[in-house]
Amino acid sequence: MNNKSVYITQTNCITPLGFDVNSNWDALQQGKSGIKLHKNVGNLEQFYASIISTTELNEVFDKTVFPFSVSDKKFTKLEKMLLLALLPLVEKHQISNRTAFVFSTTKGNISSLELESNPVKEAQLAFLAKKISSLFGFTTEPIVLSNACVSGVLAIAVAKRMIQVGVYDDAFILAGDEVSEFVLSGFNSFQAMSEMPCKPYDSDRNGVTLGEATAAVYLTSDNNKVESNAIKICGDGAINDANHISGPSRTGEGLYKSIESAIREANITVKEIDYISAHGTATLYNDEMEAIAFNRLHLQNVPVNSLKGFYGHTLGASGLLETVIAIESAKRNHLIMSKGFQHDGTSQSIAVIKENKPAEINYFLKTASGFGGCNTAVIFKKLN
Repeated sequence: MNNKSVYITQTNCITPLGFDVNSNWDALQQGKSGIKLHKNVGNLEQFYASIISTTELNEVFDKTVFPFSVSDKKFTKLEKMLLLALLPLVEKHQISNRTAFVFSTTKGNISSLELESNPVKEAQLAFLAKKISSLFGFTTEPIVLSNACVSGVLAIAVAKRMIQVGVYDDAFILAGDEVSEFVLSGFNSFQAMSEMPCKPYDSDRNGVTLGEATAAVYLTSDNNKVESNAIKICGDGAINDANHISGPSRTGEGLYKSIESAIREANITVKEIDYISAHGTATLYNDEMEAIAFNRLHLQNVPVNSLKGFYGHTLGASGLLETVIAIESAKRNHLIMSKGFQHDGTSQSIAVIKENKPAEINYFLKTASGFGGCNTAVIFKKLN
């Protein structure tokens, strides 16, 4: 692997808790959650989910000045969320013919299929990626990452490696998914949705709560663009355990090997990891698998949280959104509680964060796992 260093120098996110990183951080400090009770969508009488107010989104979008005309164009809710997430990064960093645009999503504009006027092509992920990238003036072909729920974290690993081998000089990563009738029906058919707001790692957890969000980060290897508060991407790993189409490995083998690979590339020991931003879907098997994998790696005493209790599971956006918040935690040296957790609910104990608190964070680990046995881990370092 090329030893060229790659950094994240800017981040942004659009969520039910706020339309920038600072407003999200303030909401997390106050323990606020975007999860609310919703009723009568599709065949569901009621369900809990973290959904962005369409009215608020439209108000902000209509007031925002973009480097292209939006007056004669119709955008879907997801497209508006994506455009707002990416805009501040594009305003600050110049796009060249060696700049990558990496797009992470699982469902994209799937809800457009409900509209008779929209052709099928508009629901295709590549079409959405090209639409967003073209508006902002990217000239390179978009790279679409759609590998279940690891997509957002995997996008960081892929962009990092492409910069390291010299295919690109820098990269913008954009991730997003929305809560649609299609997504709700799918998870409901698995009987995987919680009847109450989700409780990752808790003994009373009984399923996921869905959410929607977009997030964006900028990556570069140019030292002239790297400020003192930048975050270095130190190592990554992505291993598929091929256990089951929807069930994770009982031994955590894929996640174990992904983290092991990331640690090896980062050239650190497990003792140097100060914090883990985990996947934590609040399903019985996912949380159990993660606890086993962390224990196998002797990470059971490292502070760990899941942000799903605040944002719900935002699918293809989750890994990138949670990385954005983890970066903020590292910069501010402050740990965020794992909302919904009260009592240990896994067979092997892990150090779930019960309350917001200050802590020195230098190295941190972000993990994700998803359908089909996919697992990804990335290790980051805060520059002092």
